[in-house]
Amino acid sequence: MAHVRAQIGEIDYAVTITARQHTIVSDEPAPLGGQNVGPAPYDLLLGGLGACTAITLRMYARRKQWPLRGVNVDLSLHKDESGARVDRVLTLEGELDDEQRRRLLEISEKTPVTLTLKAGMKIDTRLHTAAA
Repeated sequence: MAHVRAQIGEIDYAVTITARQHTIVSDEPAPLGGQNVGPAPYDLLLGGLGACTAITLRMYARRKQWPLRGVNVDLSLHKDESGARVDRVLTLEGELDDEQRRRLLEISEKTPVTLTLKAGMKIDTRLHTAAA
């Protein structure tokens, strides 16, 4: 399914991320020692959730032939001693009735990335062994 490669060189903390033919840079903000040349890792995580939310809602509305003109997804991550949570606020543009808006809100809770994040996932990590 999805495959991404992340590579860091000697510049703290700029990481080049390659996904298919697309390249982006992630970095930490200057107060954390980075050069602020790209979004921080948590920004990218929220960006993935926001993109999946907007895409899923657009697909659903198009299939239903609803007059959804645009979706804005505002996300913020909060971490404290009880754990982490994401606040997601949707702004739906278009002449939608209350039932359509309610249904799109329901659908936002069922997007693929939302479900993955809510369920958690196993991460297997291993070292690459070079051939001798």
